[in-house]
Amino acid sequence: MSTDSRLSVAVVGAGYWGPNLIRNFRTSPDWDLVAVCDLDSERAQQTLGARSGVDVTDSVEALLARTDLDAVAIATPARTHGPIAEAALRSGRHVLVEKPLSHDRASAAAMVDLAHEEGLVLMADHTFCYTPVVQKIHDLIAEGELGEVLYVDSVRINLGLVQPDVDVFWDLAPHDLSILDFILPGGLRPLGVAAQGADPLRSGRSCVGYLTLPLPGGAIAHVHVNWLSPTKIRQMVVGGTRRTLVWDDVNPQQRLSVYDRGVDLTQQSVDAVDRAASTVSYRLGDCWAPALPETEPLAAMVAEFAASIREDRAPRTDGAAALRVVSVLEATGRSLAADGALVDAGLESADAALSRGSRLHDLELSR
Repeated sequence: MSTDSRLSVAVVGAGYWGPNLIRNFRTSPDWDLVAVCDLDSERAQQTLGARSGVDVTDSVEALLARTDLDAVAIATPARTHGPIAEAALRSGRHVLVEKPLSHDRASAAAMVDLAHEEGLVLMADHTFCYTPVVQKIHDLIAEGELGEVLYVDSVRINLGLVQPDVDVFWDLAPHDLSILDFILPGGLRPLGVAAQGADPLRSGRSCVGYLTLPLPGGAIAHVHVNWLSPTKIRQMVVGGTRRTLVWDDVNPQQRLSVYDRGVDLTQQSVDAVDRAASTVSYRLGDCWAPALPETEPLAAMVAEFAASIREDRAPRTDGAAALRVVSVLEATGRSLAADGALVDAGLESADAALSRGSRLHDLELSR
């Protein structure tokens, strides 16, 4: 570990997302960025700037051979996350991985298990979970301001780049799924996953997708993702028994609105089960917009990474949360192959495996 109060970190990957991590680690009071690793060392150097004192390498092996490294942040293609993260964990380094944690559930589970075995922090860069608006949504739900969650409707559409290696679900839905995992009590634990996708461009992968997630207690979540829309919409509606909130991420003037409006169904007789025995009433109350601070989400994310290491605790978006997201994403493929049928996300077996891994780790520490 670094000799001063800061932790030392290296970023692997200086392509699309890496520069954002590099910038935030460089400006964080918690971190000392000591190296950047990229196959294109010239690109890495350009990202750092000509007068930078940060080392540049094109070899992960050389990077992990350093003795002045506490943590590694990975911003490479998803299919490479597993091998790099496992090598870093085996070398004794804490690991941060951009979304999604991995390209499949098996690899993601192996990463989570290894982090437990080594007693190291494995954290996912689910950036939206560190935005002031999503943290406010989390707090409103946790404090009971919305009542019991009845439904979530999320839309993430724009005229986007058709990715060469993943479909629209794997490209866009990780954002919505990670948010759901963060704001829903107990995390993202759907009773099943049903996905419908379309490929009107004949690109070989879904460009438009609809994801339906039945939730415990009768609630439901729906996610719409689309690369082909001429308009950009980033909106989430969370309806509760008391209030409903609307998050419009492309409206900087009023990102979050809370409505004291909804439908109440009052049962008139405990013996009656038909609708005639119930009275429907409508609430038409006020709407208010919570004040939100302007903070850099990635700055909060790297600060949480440092705090979780120093305090020896799970980070807000830990490996278990990331595994739940990947499990749902992988289930979308099985549902698409089954013509949109509801399929099991396998979250119960994942939870059982995590529990076994945690118990084994605790047993080893007690010996």
